[in-house]
Amino acid sequence: MKQAPQAPDFAAPWPLLGGMSPEQFMRRHWQRKPALMRAAALPWVGRMPRGELFGLAEREDVESRLVTGNDRAAWTLRHGPFPRRSLPALSQPGWTVLVQGMEAIHPAARELLDAFRFLPEARLDDVMVSWASDGGGVGPHTDAYDVFLVQVSGRRRWRVSNQKQRDLIEGLPVKILQCFEPTLEWELEPGDILYLPPNWAHDGVALGADCITASVGLRAPRRVELADALLPRLIDPEDDAPAAWESVYRDADIGPTLHPAAISPEFQAFAQDALRRVVDDPQGMARALGEYLSEPKPKQLFDGGRALPGDVALAPGSRMLYDRWHVFLNGESYRAAGRDARLMQRLADARQLSAAQRQQLSPDAQQLLNEWMEWGWVCPSPGSR
Repeated sequence: MKQAPQAPDFAAPWPLLGGMSPEQFMRRHWQRKPALMRAAALPWVGRMPRGELFGLAEREDVESRLVTGNDRAAWTLRHGPFPRRSLPALSQPGWTVLVQGMEAIHPAARELLDAFRFLPEARLDDVMVSWASDGGGVGPHTDAYDVFLVQVSGRRRWRVSNQKQRDLIEGLPVKILQCFEPTLEWELEPGDILYLPPNWAHDGVALGADCITASVGLRAPRRVELADALLPRLIDPEDDAPAAWESVYRDADIGPTLHPAAISPEFQAFAQDALRRVVDDPQGMARALGEYLSEPKPKQLFDGGRALPGDVALAPGSRMLYDRWHVFLNGESYRAAGRDARLMQRLADARQLSAAQRQQLSPDAQQLLNEWMEWGWVCPSPGSR
């Protein structure tokens, strides 16, 4: 009989964090200052080799880029897919190929992302893996989100600055800072991890060929992005709208006007009240947010299958979240309560569910789980019978 996994000890030292505990890391470094963690990612060293990375860059369903250039050469950017013969020679310095969304298509990248699940799933974005020839990089830049830079193979020199000047050079296909004044510098060996908080300027340059770096990125949407994503979901024409939303603007008490082009304060107040009524719905807002945050990557494809008995796990590219009212999977929301809710939350947190736990689901929830398996969102666990 399988034993339930023990809860992680967040007060104990973690090899992943260079001997810091998650509590120490969050208190000392998270969104505050960089952290260099030596030999922290040894289980992933060499597990995402160049050949596999180049093979993925050839695929139509994988997002890939090719960046060439440095301080002495013009910067260029191309988007994949890239047949192997279209890439520069390995001996040519100053080029980088980058593959996005690796966690959905490579087991080692999925394991790497899962290792950081002491952070909220809603904040974890993806794993980007890059291969660089000698001197390759993407230039000094900033990211608006937290990032863990994991050295998988080869060596890379990182220069870092907390500078406030973040203007970009105009006219380039890549975002390069006009002025970069590094204050910190490290050379990363295979297995080292560098954590950078949001908006820290950084520049990574490969020292020699076969430099492979995995970037575990966190998502940090801006308010305007959330508003743009959530408002259409809050006004879903297929939903039954409250009667108050259906009220029509009326102006029975107005008289003739000498200023027909003027928008009246009453019309403006009606419009403002319409927006307030849309957003002033906690459950509706929670549903829209959960659907947005659980959407898979745009190019993500799922291989459907048969519903089979046994232990199950979320597909590598699936995103599952929950709140007090719903569970969310790949941009869809489902109401859940009681035991079904607890078991679905278990699937979301652990990314797997045992056969015994499946049997505890209600018939409707079991049918839903079977549908997810047929869609490829959930699959049999490795080794499940």
